[in-house]
Amino acid sequence: MRNRRLAGILILLLISAAVLIALSISYLSQRHQALQTEAFLEEEFEQARQEMVDSTIVARGVKQPDVVRAMREVPRHAFVPEEYLDQAYDDHPLPIGYGQTISQPYIVAWMTELLELQPGEKVLEIGTGSGYQAAVLAELGYVEVHSIEIVPELASSAAERLKKLGYTEVNVRQGDGYYGWEEHAPFDAIIVTAAPDHLPAPLVAQLKDGGRLVIPIGPPGGYQSLWKFVKIGEDLKAYNLGGVAFVPLTGEGVKQGPKVPLPLP
Repeated sequence: MRNRRLAGILILLLISAAVLIALSISYLSQRHQALQTEAFLEEEFEQARQEMVDSTIVARGVKQPDVVRAMREVPRHAFVPEEYLDQAYDDHPLPIGYGQTISQPYIVAWMTELLELQPGEKVLEIGTGSGYQAAVLAELGYVEVHSIEIVPELASSAAERLKKLGYTEVNVRQGDGYYGWEEHAPFDAIIVTAAPDHLPAPLVAQLKDGGRLVIPIGPPGGYQSLWKFVKIGEDLKAYNLGGVAFVPLTGEGVKQGPKVPLPLP
């Protein structure tokens, strides 16, 4: 009787071990397949990114080597919502929630080039959004990047995403970007990725002498003009670079903050 009981227990242990082995093999097989699929997708994204840079950025005249390199390196698909992954390397904006978008890749590259950044300079971004533009700036490898996002949820998720991707030196905070970031001012360059209908005076005040400000200005819900301003002493040299379309700059500052009139003399 005792031998039968022991034999039964042994059989149960063998069956349990067999089940565990089968489950382990199944898990490892699924994990291997998942890793293969992930590697395949990364290869596909890599190829799509290089084709995007060649066909829509270099082909349209962006020439600064570091900007082109950064656009080749930063994985835009890591900054778009999952439902838009198939469009991650198309040259158009994509929704990221809260009425905001991730900008068109060409515009990101062009605006970055317009900043004319040099090693050791400090740049402020107004409108972090998904964090893509901040990542491109950080990928240059030689500038200090600060970024302000007015939507708390976007500020939090962008900061986490940037750290996860290795852009740990990007300084992100939630706030009204209209007023800049006085604690870190003055800046060598400021880039604004949402459009006010006028030039915010606090941003001009936070530019260094020789500093560059790239900003879309125009009415909400329509086309705006992309402007580049260069601060020379107490004056601004202004360049109107043509039509663009951005989401409007939001917050109390844009409604009641101090303005610099356009066009400049």
